[in-house]
Amino acid sequence: MKKILFVTSEAHPLIKTGGLADVCGSLPKALAELSQDIKLIIPNYQALKTSESVRFLCSLRVDNRNINILETRMPDSHVTVLLVDYPAYFNYPGNPYVDEQGEPWTNNAERFGLFCRIAVEVAMNRGHLDWKPDVVHCNDWQTGLVPALLSLEHDRPNTVFTIHNMAYQGLFPGSAAAELNLPGKLWHPAGLEFHEMLSFIKGGLVYADHITTVSPTYALEIQTAEFGYGLEGLLNHRKEFLGGIINGIDLDQWNPETDPYIAQTYTAATLAKKQLNKSEVQRKFALPVNGSVPLFGLIGRLVEQKGIDLIVECLPEMVALELQFVLLGSGDKVFEKQLQKLADLYPEKIAIRLGYDESLAHLIEAGVDSFLMPSRFEPCGLNQMYSQRYGTIPIVRKTGGLADTVVDTLPETLAQHTASGIVFNEADSGSLLEAIKRTMILYSLPDAWKKMQINAMNKDFSWQNSAEQYLVLYENL
Repeated sequence: MKKILFVTSEAHPLIKTGGLADVCGSLPKALAELSQDIKLIIPNYQALKTSESVRFLCSLRVDNRNINILETRMPDSHVTVLLVDYPAYFNYPGNPYVDEQGEPWTNNAERFGLFCRIAVEVAMNRGHLDWKPDVVHCNDWQTGLVPALLSLEHDRPNTVFTIHNMAYQGLFPGSAAAELNLPGKLWHPAGLEFHEMLSFIKGGLVYADHITTVSPTYALEIQTAEFGYGLEGLLNHRKEFLGGIINGIDLDQWNPETDPYIAQTYTAATLAKKQLNKSEVQRKFALPVNGSVPLFGLIGRLVEQKGIDLIVECLPEMVALELQFVLLGSGDKVFEKQLQKLADLYPEKIAIRLGYDESLAHLIEAGVDSFLMPSRFEPCGLNQMYSQRYGTIPIVRKTGGLADTVVDTLPETLAQHTASGIVFNEADSGSLLEAIKRTMILYSLPDAWKKMQINAMNKDFSWQNSAEQYLVLYENL
């Protein structure tokens, strides 16, 4: 049994801004279910939703400040949660990283710098908890100083640093290094310095014993200039300590057999019932209710990363085809306006809902025939996995986790019972449109389509699978 300290700035259902929280909520639970001794450490934000009782554990004095450590539990699990309680830094309303205007909190370097220091105190058993981890598992830039500071300690635990998205690096003015009282040993271009800036993420990339990212393909992509954001050289230099482990999905929450949000539950054996969800989506979006027309869906942030511009370019040609399209999401106002205009022009073919609605997201996954994910980059992606579990055929671009979780439908993959989606290569609207047309041909062949659906529904995207791979990694450190 390993003792694991899991360090993160967000974890669902305590607090969530994105996919990082889903992973950091599910992976510790899955590790606890494999009987590991795991504690999660997170800042005690004002917006944190704790359902279990919270108790005071101890006070630590760090950088002339008194910081309290509180303890609670992850809902529905045996995972202990340590809360770093320092109201001057964490008792802010709303989002952990940005204010109401969407601007980063001006003292983010100090806030997450302090969080990292407390994680180090706990990791070195100076937190009066009488518990010393074997492994400290850090996630994204907010925790990047932990491996760096631990590298200076004698008899320290092993460190793992997981990159969830290279685009966010925690860059601050060089002067922050002195303000944070960082040891001079760490402040140089081969350490935390990045073009005279302080880079939190470099702390993880340079000093962690092992680096992981959330899919094997993304682990290769970030070693290239296109995806490495200036750190591809460093990642390439450390490639023997870098690997990808695909995220799992919550199989209880996303299960067509028991999903309370959908109109009709179903399984791979009762696929015909899926049709009732399709009719319900068409009704909810005020589209003509028609069982035979292929219905395409998309849920996500309307930003360029997700390839929304490709969809906007495709839609005028898509409406000439015998299909319907529904979309749920919000983001870039330019895309929102363009999509709204197209929906107004073609009310029989296109329907959109701006914003986010959890129950509608589940109904779309269950009700559409095919799900669009033409992302420019996608470290892991979850919707393509939800889709397959619901027998909904994903159309994805061959990048990151999409390349690792969707098997393109070709004569040979159909014969091998592995085909589970449609994969295209180039990030342009022509390639996307071609993929949509290929999907429509397959949709018109009911036997082939049903085979794809069953292959997709039989795939194992469980967290247990991923957690076992992390355990092997911890053992081998």
